[in-house]
Amino acid sequence: MPTQRTDPALAGTAPGTDEAEAVLVEHYPRLVRLAYLTLPPALGRHRRVLAAHRTVQRSLPRARGTVRIGRERAYAWVREEVLAAALAHERRSPLRGAALRAVGGGLPFVAGLRLFPRAGGTDELGLDRALSAVDAAARAALALRVLERLPPSEVLALLADAGADAPDEALRTADRLAAGQEGRAEELLTAAEFDPCTVQTRPADLLRRRQHRRLGRIAVAVTLGGALVSAALSDARPGDPAVVAAGPAGSAAAAGALDPRRVVRAPAGDWSDSSRMDFTVWPARGGRAHDTALIGRALAAWGGRAAPDRRVAVTAAPGTDTAPPDRSPRLLFAGDTDGAAVVLLYDGGRVARYAEPVSGGGGAAALDVSRADDGDVTTDAALVVSRSPGSVRYLLAPWVAKTAGRDLLRPDTRARTVRVAADGVTDPVADPAAGASCGSWPVLQLRSSEKIAEKHAFLLTDLGGLSPAHLTYTPPPGPGAPARQPREATSGPALTSWARTACALPELRGSGVKAVNNWAFAEQSLPEHGGRATWVCSRADTWSGPGRVMVQFQGPSSTASARGTFVAKAENTALCSRFGQNVVAGLRWRSAAGHPYLLAAGSRAVTAITATGAVRAHAGATTLAVRAPRGGAVELSARLATGGTLQGVGSVEPLS
Repeated sequence: MPTQRTDPALAGTAPGTDEAEAVLVEHYPRLVRLAYLTLPPALGRHRRVLAAHRTVQRSLPRARGTVRIGRERAYAWVREEVLAAALAHERRSPLRGAALRAVGGGLPFVAGLRLFPRAGGTDELGLDRALSAVDAAARAALALRVLERLPPSEVLALLADAGADAPDEALRTADRLAAGQEGRAEELLTAAEFDPCTVQTRPADLLRRRQHRRLGRIAVAVTLGGALVSAALSDARPGDPAVVAAGPAGSAAAAGALDPRRVVRAPAGDWSDSSRMDFTVWPARGGRAHDTALIGRALAAWGGRAAPDRRVAVTAAPGTDTAPPDRSPRLLFAGDTDGAAVVLLYDGGRVARYAEPVSGGGGAAALDVSRADDGDVTTDAALVVSRSPGSVRYLLAPWVAKTAGRDLLRPDTRARTVRVAADGVTDPVADPAAGASCGSWPVLQLRSSEKIAEKHAFLLTDLGGLSPAHLTYTPPPGPGAPARQPREATSGPALTSWARTACALPELRGSGVKAVNNWAFAEQSLPEHGGRATWVCSRADTWSGPGRVMVQFQGPSSTASARGTFVAKAENTALCSRFGQNVVAGLRWRSAAGHPYLLAAGSRAVTAITATGAVRAHAGATTLAVRAPRGGAVELSARLATGGTLQGVGSVEPLS
């Protein structure tokens, strides 16, 4: 999620407390990891863990404001506060440091235990030693470059704003550290060695406490100010008692949250009288919706309390915490399907799917947890109940009135009805991942009840998560028309655009994608009467926030599903979203006569495009087309109607 510096009116503006709190909770693990990496290793791992949590929790704005600056800017503001506090820690005076150590420096506070991240291998240990040998600014720069994936210019600006003394030197040091990891810097920095949210415990001062007869009264107080330390119980191996949950797992409230008799059940008709359409109004369905033993095993698995004879494989979507729910979750489904007993639960921000063999008893079970916050009538319209070789079954929202399936690669073929059982579970639907050659791409086409919206149909596709991804489409800009907004991908032009894009969707599989939008940001008449091309930016937004884009060139074709040419990709970017509404990209193209050209196009606010490098050209329009050599580096830039400038996304590749 890049820092936003494009709106002078919001420069230096702190977000409202509610918005900042939402950002902090959403991104708590990554912020704590950033603080932990920046803080001085000389603190020792125990004090460094506590200091990292304290630093993040104290980053909220002190005044309760109402200004809303957007989630991405709010995250950037909180991240800068965290970074500034972590950098300042190394500059504190010895007297101030001693005082902080004496009183604990604020919550959280732990008595009787030592906390530290789980040990890594020799590579992680080597990197930890290397980090100990450089200053805090260099450690912060490495985290910003590798984990936050910020470009060098943003790293320098952020370090300077956070109070680093020599940002340039810090960045150079960070680049040397990253280069020394042989391409594994991200893998190592995301390992458990550097994760202060996954901790092990050991006792402290045992002899002294024994002398004072306090061995039986070890006091443990880990208060995180509303943000929970995520302990990796799901990763614990049998016989590893040192991995514990620092949070509600052992509290009375947590015990109540895991009581199957307390699960929340929405009445069957709630959705039709509600102003919100999400998982909160799904009724509890399935033939075993009142099987407290099954539901209890599902809750125990989520709480890390599965029976000793039951192995539970726990997986989580990217950016999803597997910590137990802190309140009784909603029961969405409990029933038998495809040889498994399945339970679907929702705790207000996450969906959990528990599955065990229908035979019950001991044996293996599985728990999948995925983000599911800020849902709506489309993103909360279906959940995966079961996967079989080549097919998927879904549980549909109660507001889905009509269900059909269609092949995204055949836009002219009509959708075919999919049968739905009385409990809301569909017949098996073909799994897009089953076809290795991308000969087809099955999607669900759902229609909402007229109680919600008249003739509202939308597309969902399976990308490996519990919730299928919502596909949308933004048409090309009209002459003099205002910017257009994403709409459902069910029209003829939308289906045609997606037919040429679908085979790129496997790249997004398993990355926690919430929605993908195809934005036709420009149209261009090709040289030598080559026809008309469309430039499309496909943006995938994840449940955890960061997005990635793929820019493609869709030239004229006699085949409806002819794949577009992807010319640029970017990750963790605001491009092609409402926070990044300007884009320019280009490629080299050969005409039917064999002549090489440089083509470029920009979005509606682009007034001029300039090419430099192996090709030097300028066009006072949203598109550019010039004869050009086949090779050599080319850089693109654009001028915007606002007077600003824009750099091209990606690099212009040579013709083969």
